[in-house]
This record gives sequence, C-alpha cells and structure tokens, in this order.
Amino acid sequence: MAKLFTILGRGRVGRALASAWGDRVELVPGTACPDGLVLLAVPDRALEACAQRFPGRCVHLSGSFHLDGLPSAHPLTSFDGRPADWSGTPLGLTGPVPEVVVGAFMALGFLPFQLPPERKALYHACAVLTSSHASVLWLGAAGLLAEAGVDLPGRGLIPLVEATVRNIERHGAAGRTGPFVRGDAATIARDAEALPEAWRDIFLRLGGL
Repeated sequence: MAKLFTILGRGRVGRALASAWGDRVELVPGTACPDGLVLLAVPDRALEACAQRFPGRCVHLSGSFHLDGLPSAHPLTSFDGRPADWSGTPLGLTGPVPEVVVGAFMALGFLPFQLPPERKALYHACAVLTSSHASVLWLGAAGLLAEAGVDLPGRGLIPLVEATVRNIERHGAAGRTGPFVRGDAATIARDAEALPEAWRDIFLRLGGL
C-alpha cells in the first residue's frame, strides 16, 4: 500500500497518529529527510527550520505557531503516544491543508474547521487553560490532600473530574456546581482558610470569574 505521507517526529503526537493510521503512513525521526508530503510533528521551536527542508510539501501540527505559506492542522486533544477515540474532536485548519491530510484525520473521527491565523494564539491559550492549567488544579488538589494525610480510596478525584466535565458537556454554564455558584459565602470563607496562601488566592480568584 502506498504511503499517504510521512510523519516527522517520534514524540507523543507522532507516535499516536502513526499507530492509528498504521501502514498508510511512515513515522521517522525529526532529523530524517523523507520524500513526498510530510506532516511535521515537532516542537514549535523547530518548525521553521524543518519547514525549510520540505518547501511546499509539508503541514505542521502546532495550534499556536503560524508561518505564512506553511499550512497547519491542529488536533484539539491531549496525546499520550497511543491511539484513542477521537470522535468529535475539532481539527483546526490554517492555510491550504492537502485533502489527503484532512481526509486521514477525518477517518480517525476528527472534525475540521477553519482557524484564521490571527486567532491561533487565542485558540491555543484557551486550549492550555482547558487542559494543562486544569490538570495543574486537579493534581494540586490531590497533592494538598495527600500532604494532609487524606487518602482517597478508589480513583480519588477522577470521578469528580469526569462528572464535572460531563455536566458541562450536557448543560454548559448551568452545569457548574459548588459554593461559588450557590453564593455560599460562609463555606467559601471556611474552605479558603484551609488552603495555603498561594492556593487560597487561586481558589478565590477563579471562583470570582
């Protein structure tokens, strides 16, 4: 079977996509110089130099970086190096992304949409808030409990995380719960007092948004 394109970069994104597409693509290290169409799965700092090696025949995967004349396709998800169920996951397209690349992503369940270059930084910042920053809160909360000797059984805070995401997915802003939503000043003050100062400030600032 002829290869659709080559994935350049063996990081978590490259490995996950290559495994999902199987023998329809080839996965090579970032130093390789393959022929044909190339999907650049490399860090943003390496994109410009990599693109110069494949003029007119490459697409990159960055959600924030933009370079005139270099199309991009950004999958709005968090990768761990393995295939997953990506049904319904947005795929931000900037510039003339080849149909073969768009079709390959759509076959995995991704849903393409046009992402203007001037909106990429905002789009990516919102993705960071949703994923990386949210995970800092979850991991920080688990760490605070562990330090206090509170050993949650089972899956710990994960069921709460999943229920929160499920409620937001179903009900939007109306799916939020907790003392800030209820306007329960006494509970907010008591909870805030129990937190270290740095976390207390985050707790109150986020609650006030």
